[in-house]
Amino acid sequence: MIVFHDVMQRVRIILAQQTQQPKIKDRDIAFALDLDPQYFAVIKRRSKIPYEALAHFCRKHRISLNWILFDQDPPHLT
Repeated sequence: MIVFHDVMQRVRIILAQQTQQPKIKDRDIAFALDLDPQYFAVIKRRSKIPYEALAHFCRKHRISLNWILFDQDPPHLT
């Protein structure tokens, strides 16, 4: 089962590495996924994973979608 919190934690890791910020907020994740922060709050409350937004995020940042969703190595695409 894919858990919303785990997926967003992995997105947080990528954003923290790229921005060098110690704390990544939900608002930062929403903007990185090209989602409205209010919509992100709704899907977070419902634990609804935004698959299409994640796919675009992974493509843009050259991150493996399998790593984001399932924590499968390797995290970065070559």
